[in-house]
Amino acid sequence: MELRQVALEVARILQDAGKHALNDQMNPRDLKSFEMTGDHLHFTSDIDKRLSQFISNRITYVDVFDGFWQFRPDECHPGERYWCVGGIDGAINFVRSMPEWTITVSLFEFNDQCSAQPILSVVHAPALGLTYLAVRGAGAIRIRRTQLGDKREKIMPSTTKSLDYAVVSFGMSHVPEESKRALDVVARIAGRPADIKRVGPASLDLCKVADGTYDAYFEPHLHKWDVPAVSAGAVVVWEAQGHLSRWNGDLVHWRQENDVLATNGLITEDLRRYLA
Repeated sequence: MELRQVALEVARILQDAGKHALNDQMNPRDLKSFEMTGDHLHFTSDIDKRLSQFISNRITYVDVFDGFWQFRPDECHPGERYWCVGGIDGAINFVRSMPEWTITVSLFEFNDQCSAQPILSVVHAPALGLTYLAVRGAGAIRIRRTQLGDKREKIMPSTTKSLDYAVVSFGMSHVPEESKRALDVVARIAGRPADIKRVGPASLDLCKVADGTYDAYFEPHLHKWDVPAVSAGAVVVWEAQGHLSRWNGDLVHWRQENDVLATNGLITEDLRRYLA
């Protein structure tokens, strides 16, 4: 099966899973659905586990490839492919009955240098009726749920050429030092963009750069648990012909923390000088 067809099958799986998650969100819940484990705010609901099991099981009927990212062996080889299944990206939004949350799937492939890179992704936002798909070399599309049925659209970034009058999104965590870095950048650029948004989650922010909703997005200290969300959004940005890197210009590293910057490709350097 071609990867484009695989992506469409995965999109259907996420849309089915999203219906269950959306029903769960509509149920009354205790807002104290988080606990601290070390320096990480942990979502205590079992919805992530149930979603992961449902999605992983269904994916094996599409194509299992070499297994799943979290169970990959210590030594991998060129050409191997592993599914990376995420839970709820934007758990705080989910708990607070906001519509901006997603479920994600990406497919990693090890290249000739045994470096793993995502080559396929699906980002589904059930409450928004949006699904983003991207496959290496095949572009990126957005599927919008309408009253007349699903509408597929090829997406591309904005053509804004300057940080002036741009719309910029940023992300931040609950950790004070990490949040301060993000807010320091916001303070430095204040007065140049037309608007600065803080909505999240990371996967959706990346997709909104890819489809031109935002001109740029930045976030410091994305951790290893953010890999499913960021890798899924990354393929969408790349295939839409947007720019994605770390704040210092290096490539995103999938085994390290990353300060992530995504832009339409035209305002990258204009924004980067505020990230130093």
